[in-house]
Amino acid sequence: MYRSHRNGELRIADINKEVKLCGWVQKSRDLGGMTFLDLRDRYGITQLVFNIESNKELCEQARKLGREFVIQISGTVRERSSKNKNIPTGEIEIEVNSLEVLNSSKTPPFTIEDNTDGGDELRMKYRYLDLRRNPVKENLVLRHKIGLATRNYMNNMEFLEIETPFLIKSTPEGARDFVVPSRMNSGEFYALPQSPQTFKQLLMVSGYDRYFQIVKCFRDEDLRADRQPEFTQIDCEMAFVEQEDILQTFEGLIKNLFSEVKGIKLSEVERMTYAEAMRDYGSDKPDTRFGMKFNYITDVAKGKDFKIFDEAESIIAINVEGGNSLTRKQIDKITDYVKTPQVGAKGLIYSRINEDGSFKSSVDKFFNQEELAKWAEACDSKPGDLIFVLSGDEASTQSQMNDLRLHLGNLFELRDPDTFNPLWVLDFPLLEWDEDSNRFHAMHHPFTSPKKEDFHLLESDPGKVRANAYDLVINGVEIGGGSIRIHDRDIQSRMFDLLGFTKEEAEAQFGFLMSAFEYGAPPHGGIAFGFDRICSIFGGSESIRDYIAFPKNNSGRDVMIDAPAKVDNQQLDELSLKLNLKA
Repeated sequence: MYRSHRNGELRIADINKEVKLCGWVQKSRDLGGMTFLDLRDRYGITQLVFNIESNKELCEQARKLGREFVIQISGTVRERSSKNKNIPTGEIEIEVNSLEVLNSSKTPPFTIEDNTDGGDELRMKYRYLDLRRNPVKENLVLRHKIGLATRNYMNNMEFLEIETPFLIKSTPEGARDFVVPSRMNSGEFYALPQSPQTFKQLLMVSGYDRYFQIVKCFRDEDLRADRQPEFTQIDCEMAFVEQEDILQTFEGLIKNLFSEVKGIKLSEVERMTYAEAMRDYGSDKPDTRFGMKFNYITDVAKGKDFKIFDEAESIIAINVEGGNSLTRKQIDKITDYVKTPQVGAKGLIYSRINEDGSFKSSVDKFFNQEELAKWAEACDSKPGDLIFVLSGDEASTQSQMNDLRLHLGNLFELRDPDTFNPLWVLDFPLLEWDEDSNRFHAMHHPFTSPKKEDFHLLESDPGKVRANAYDLVINGVEIGGGSIRIHDRDIQSRMFDLLGFTKEEAEAQFGFLMSAFEYGAPPHGGIAFGFDRICSIFGGSESIRDYIAFPKNNSGRDVMIDAPAKVDNQQLDELSLKLNLKA
């Protein structure tokens, strides 16, 4: 037996016990006659003590141990004279009577402690060492707890976890596929799934009316903090349901996760339509932890010989409570922010509401006190507040004002990481027009059902058709999205027509699904949650990489194993592939 106990386990009640421990040397302290080692494993840290007077040879052996040596010791549990209240084992130490080095270690390239001196790329290269650090370990423990709580909830709701294939057929919709050449079918390719979408619908046709899967998905797209080329989602589907059934079931899942994993009781989840979200926040995933809703002041701000406003389609203002305390220098910095390329505004107008009720604006030349008072009335402003105004075409101005609103939320510390505001966003547009391809694209995917009351618009005005779709947003982050699906072959065929598929293309790509619809497909719908995103929100981080054991970097590379990598010519020949590398 290598160990009788783990390093986070022993307490004051274990005094005088003879124990065996194993682990990695965290650090050592040589105090002359005494040597202390911190021994670490996944479960915690135990202090070891070697006394030169009682065993000089053993003490000398301990002094030669370096960081991250793997050792086994046996000894007696003693009460510590200098207790450490910061760790669970801080009241005891082990008086060591035998020591065996199980493996030595090179000096690590960075310190393996909570606060490390290793940069991101270095820690990614030596990820197996980074995983020894407590913060990373705690992230993976959190991920495990969320997965376990998900499975328990879904099992209690009579869902079956069913695996779907990883080698499937490439489709042109959505993000780029990762393709996999087939050796046995020369010149043909599999694709790795962006989602198990069609398979879970087929499971509904097959009669498995409650399916879920915690599943890997793959998208060959540009990366950022909340994206990875391979990611995990909680994939779910239900048959014989309407939208309300889906919302209630998976609102229950999220509430259960918060309760089980974080000990937080969520109240009812707010709901708003896509149109309301865009009107009030300029985003389909608004952060509702704070106010600053949009105010449209076009009617009261136009026609005053201020060219920027007079030529604008829309003039949008937000009220910043207590914002009059901002200095001119601070306002200039905010103006510089909205003029950055990622926001794209040409400038920023402001109006202060002084404590005496008077106004001081950046456009006093064009607007008098009475006219500025109308701005304040439209924004429900009061003395001490500050109004910011942007203008232009409505869609761009909404997007820019959303960026400004979030920036101000950070500036005024209104985005409390310990507050969680879940929100359902409903009634998305079914289609969105793409100028480059000169055709409609599905806003979610081609299998989303139109709302029944909008069926009549499919032919006459497809851009106005609303989808029977919904997203779950928490604190401005979309963590899940889904829809009621089309389950009728004729409606699915009409949808493909709207998306520009020829009959032949639709049959070649999705004929199997439309054929299945002819064999008694039930009404069905579902949702998929970004499992990595849920983990990052629960853990209070913006990056999902912190919650993935072996993530890729921002270039999609695994710098630890150096992947992707070239393959030899023999493998290419077996796959009937030839590289065409440009000079």
